[in-house]
Amino acid sequence: MRTANVRTIVIWSLVALVAAVGWAVLALARGEDVSAAWMVAAALGSYAIGYRFYSKFIAYKVLKVDKTRATPAERLNNGIDFHPTDRRVLLGHHFAAIAGAGPLVGPVLAAQMGYLPGTIWIIVGVIFAGAVQDMVVLFFSTRRDGRSLGQMAREEIGPFGGAAALLAAFAIMIILLGVLALVIVNALAQSPWGTFSIAMTIPIALLMGFYLRVLRPGRVAEVSLIGVALLLFALIAGRWVAESSWADTFTLAPSTLVIWLVAYGFIASILPVWMLLAPRDYLSTFMKIGTILLLALGVVIALPTLKMPAVTDFASRGDGPVFAGSLFPFVFITIACGALSGFHSLISSGTTPKMIQKETQIRMIGYGSMLMESSVAIMALVAASIIDPGLYFAMNAPAGVIGTTVENASQVVGSWGYQISPADLAQAARDVEESTLLSRTGGAPTLAVGVSQIFSEVTGGSLKAFWYHFAIMFEALFILTALDAGTRVGRFMLQDTLGNVYRPFKNVSWKPGLVITSGIVCGLWGYFLWVGVHEPLGGINQLFPIFGISNQLLAAVALAVCTTLLVKSGRLKWAWVTAVPLAWDATVTLTASWQKVFSSDPKVGFFKQRQVFQDAIDRGEVLAPAKSMDDMRTVVTNSTVDGVLTAVLALLIIIVIVDATRVCVRHVRRPALSTLSETPYVESKIVAPAGLIPTREEKEEVARDAVGSGTSS
Repeated sequence: MRTANVRTIVIWSLVALVAAVGWAVLALARGEDVSAAWMVAAALGSYAIGYRFYSKFIAYKVLKVDKTRATPAERLNNGIDFHPTDRRVLLGHHFAAIAGAGPLVGPVLAAQMGYLPGTIWIIVGVIFAGAVQDMVVLFFSTRRDGRSLGQMAREEIGPFGGAAALLAAFAIMIILLGVLALVIVNALAQSPWGTFSIAMTIPIALLMGFYLRVLRPGRVAEVSLIGVALLLFALIAGRWVAESSWADTFTLAPSTLVIWLVAYGFIASILPVWMLLAPRDYLSTFMKIGTILLLALGVVIALPTLKMPAVTDFASRGDGPVFAGSLFPFVFITIACGALSGFHSLISSGTTPKMIQKETQIRMIGYGSMLMESSVAIMALVAASIIDPGLYFAMNAPAGVIGTTVENASQVVGSWGYQISPADLAQAARDVEESTLLSRTGGAPTLAVGVSQIFSEVTGGSLKAFWYHFAIMFEALFILTALDAGTRVGRFMLQDTLGNVYRPFKNVSWKPGLVITSGIVCGLWGYFLWVGVHEPLGGINQLFPIFGISNQLLAAVALAVCTTLLVKSGRLKWAWVTAVPLAWDATVTLTASWQKVFSSDPKVGFFKQRQVFQDAIDRGEVLAPAKSMDDMRTVVTNSTVDGVLTAVLALLIIIVIVDATRVCVRHVRRPALSTLSETPYVESKIVAPAGLIPTREEKEEVARDAVGSGTSS
């Protein structure tokens, strides 16, 4: 035992040393080349320490997870939404559901401020805020029959603050789903390779679902091998299709993709969770994690240099071409997923608590999945930081700023202090077989260029175009899994809300309610997406500017609910675990909301932007990005709507926080007046490991259970 303790101390000391050296190099290096490998070292070392020590402390000391307590999946198993799911499959589902566009795109955009601010927020934020939120929400929702975040707020905070939380959560969910869907449409439009490969994941997932449910129950390893083999074949076949006579069949226009996405979202929302959603998310996780691991390995092998400065001048001036605003608060708004994301709280109180086998698995699935997503964000930041800064800004600055020619773009970017020649800009486009890379805004193309550069340095420069298009398709697959799970969660939220008025809706097995609410959710985000595809300044494009703020405001709701529940459940001394990140998130997000509403800079403030464009209309002048007077009026409308929505959402979140504070203070003063909606204890009959790899004791327990039940693994 003593030898084992010494070995453990040595191992964790080495992990801490690697992380500390990585942080020291990133923070202190100035003017010399810094390898991206140090960013990977700092991240992985910090993640390992955070999971081993901090998540264990929260799970067993603060939450006190109980392996003998039956979860909703066991007690309410209906084969549709409530279904005990193998921890490995559920880990894949949960990770795939939370890992949408955010961890891929946000860090790329935030690289405008330099690599250091984003690195600090991604790593520190996930350990002490994002992963904590996901795990604690999952725990409390599991203790409440898988209740949605808004419904938990209504039951635990009260009707006033709860109504504000319900309204804010559902509105934000529709915005998030619409934005995710728009990114998918932009990635897959006119891309037969990506469309074919992603379409094939649906029949593969159906096969995996029936394999585990009917043909070979419990054979997760077998179905994983089959699924991965078929997925790899689909990826390879996608390129064959793109170069064959079938290419036209899978070359879809944006409007056609919208129809298919809405239809898929509706079907995925109403089918039993074991049939399509869980196996498809589990399948996509292999590709997601596999690609990220290969990317990390590529960084270690190629040792690319971080070419973006640690901190750029835009961080202090706040006039960056990618997005306007100073480092504080906008880096923390731009990077949401990967550090702290309110969207995750909807998954943690949506599909996952209805599928988890044991409370002891909450640590691995809630905290562990978020660390996995944070690693994705770090690799995205690496990809954006290793390419030439001149190319980065040429790709991410709007055409209205840098023009449409490589000569003009080179001149403008050079005036910012980042030199790149017209020939280099043209060559970069030819390397990835694109006509141009100028103003490829949104982050996804920049990430693809960075990924292609890392992989091509390992496999050979001639494959850069292949890796670029592979990365574009990979991003679309990444995001689609968040869309289908998010739609199902939106259905749960609407059922919970309508159930307060008409009780049958609360029964998630009630088929009319299931179909009606799924149709409403898909119809709402589908409408905004359809308009956005047909009107470049309308629909979901209108709501895109408030995507980051709304997501972080939702995180404030989640952390407020968690803090309230910690206090009311007798864990007052541990309430700081969620109260501290709540204070930080509320400060950052409400500051950003204030600036977006009241700033006198038209690039930041919505109402100031409205005034500038309205004044131009009165003068008969057309300003970029508008191209006509109709566009000008659309910009005025969009600015007004975004400003009003930002103010309303911020007000709703303030109401939630104030009401939650009132409930906490009342409980501390008069605890007898507080009530909890926690489901009564029921003993669990399921035996399953807590972590991904079973301990020796868990293996013995599973074996004894198998013998006792007359089954074999």
